Amino acid sequence: MELVDNLSIGFGVALTPANLGFALIGALVGTLIGVLPGIGPIATIAMLLPLTFRLEPVSGLIMLAGIFYGAQYGGSTTAILVNLPGETSSVVTCIDGHQMARQGKAGSALAIAALGSFFAGTVSTFIIAMFAPPLARVGQSFGAPEYFALMVLGLVAAVVLAHGSVLKAIAMIILGLLFGLVGTDGQTGGQRFTFDITALADGIDFAVLAIGLFGVGEVITNLTRGGEDRSIMTAPIKRLWPSREDFRLAWPAVLRGTGLGSILGVLPGGGATLSSFAAYVLEKKVARDPTRFGRGAVEGVAGPESANNAGAQTSFIPMLTLGIPGNAVMALMIGAMTIHGIQPGPQIMTERPNLFWGMVASMWIGNLMLLVINLPLIGIWVQLLKVPYRFLYLSILLFCAIGVYTVSNSPFAVLVAAFFGVLGYVFVRLDCEPAPMILGFVLGPLMEDNLRRAMRISGGDPMIFVNRPISLGLLIAAAILLLMVALPAIRRKREEAFQES
Repeated sequence: MELVDNLSIGFGVALTPANLGFALIGALVGTLIGVLPGIGPIATIAMLLPLTFRLEPVSGLIMLAGIFYGAQYGGSTTAILVNLPGETSSVVTCIDGHQMARQGKAGSALAIAALGSFFAGTVSTFIIAMFAPPLARVGQSFGAPEYFALMVLGLVAAVVLAHGSVLKAIAMIILGLLFGLVGTDGQTGGQRFTFDITALADGIDFAVLAIGLFGVGEVITNLTRGGEDRSIMTAPIKRLWPSREDFRLAWPAVLRGTGLGSILGVLPGGGATLSSFAAYVLEKKVARDPTRFGRGAVEGVAGPESANNAGAQTSFIPMLTLGIPGNAVMALMIGAMTIHGIQPGPQIMTERPNLFWGMVASMWIGNLMLLVINLPLIGIWVQLLKVPYRFLYLSILLFCAIGVYTVSNSPFAVLVAAFFGVLGYVFVRLDCEPAPMILGFVLGPLMEDNLRRAMRISGGDPMIFVNRPISLGLLIAAAILLLMVALPAIRRKREEAFQES
């Protein structure tokens, strides 16, 4: 009964004309940036952060959330029609989705992707509604030591699940922690790492760092790659509804992908990309004839597309209930909440129920909007792919500069964003994933506050983290993860899994 009451509150908020409009804008923008390769939801959300300053908190968060899960829908369109993933989580959809399109089944593949994503979004929305309240109640029993240990576990899990070198992921997290220390120390009033630059006394603004690292950095990276070969399909899509045989093969894959994505999305470092990769590997493992994969197997579209949408939405659970971002997009969402003076964590459900349940209800509404608007607009999305990138990226850079300037009305902020843009390009060249850095930047100040609070409680005795069962359990889990990834056999398996995906 409590669940029904909570959802009624949420739908009451989400169904207001203003919030319906922002959900639609988020869904459309998300689909657009999912269709256009090389931009991605992280860069788009970073660029749009300044626009949310003038909005109601719930309206801004509904729009940003719509961009995130809308990108999962849009990415499948280009993956199937053009063999070019518009979003990272759609990489594996290219393998069988484009083969189906070449066999004249483009409409079937697009419909399976859309229906599977909608089903997964519906299920994961109810999972959030059911499991978020008890998890928030657990979080309310956490003190400073438990929160510090939980954040350590989150950063360690992000290292384990990050692509590429473990050492590079650790280095990126440490760099993010250091950037988070820049500014005035809240305890002593002294300045740290400001190099006597007055503009850095308040620290590095989250929106400036995010726009520079992901917005400007992505533009520089994509411009250096040159033109891309796009085999855009010009043949009309005659049939959108899948055949009975396609349905028979797809629905078990949709169920498996939804379940797997819902679980992996909650894990720190998980989310849409990891879920879609894992779902494709799972479908190949359980298939009676694995040789069908890579030749147009409908399960290779249904499983990953369901998993990436489920993973995208359940990744909101730790962010909303514990204040712990599981991936870079959730870190941006926390940044948007703090901009509005909202402290993410278990108290948000009791102090701001309209915001929490309004966001949850808007996820289902947004998924319904995406199902309705995506298939009829396929022709428009394909035409957009013909726009030369030199025009697209120029407008993105201009939008980034305007957005950064409006954060603090300071030309220095634009220079800082440009610095992080160049840094983001260097990271890509060095094969360093920037997402762990943004997690370290967001969690660093929170970890420092909780560490200091724990030390004051214990009188400077670090054994407080060992004497309290929950913090001890979380630290042991973090240590086990580090030991596992350090073992040669497990490290090889991890690398093979990412390569296979």
